[in-house]
Amino acid sequence: MKKIEAVIKPFKLEEVKDALVEAGIEGMTISEVKGYGRQQGHTELYRGAEYVVEFIPKVKIEIVVSNEEFANKAISAIKEAAHTGKIGDGKIFVSEIAKTVRVRTGEEDEEAL
Repeated sequence: MKKIEAVIKPFKLEEVKDALVEAGIEGMTISEVKGYGRQQGHTELYRGAEYVVEFIPKVKIEIVVSNEEFANKAISAIKEAAHTGKIGDGKIFVSEIAKTVRVRTGEEDEEAL
């Protein structure tokens, strides 16, 4: 099993969600997060005063899939749907999941997904 975490621009969430559903990915967890990468934040003008926004609003998507095939489909879907070609498009992280348990039924691993 693989866990895929993607941090993307908020306005790309619907496109990414639709692409994942089309790829056969059934469930996901979404969180509103803040952070920065290479862009190191930016400055904005508000009522004539300039101030620095150090942490940029982002959306974090978390998905757990049963095998490498679904992981590759999810990664491709996210890459294509979240891409703008501009700095701050985001990152995708993939890690191994050792165990999954569905609390309601006690099912484990692939059956719990």
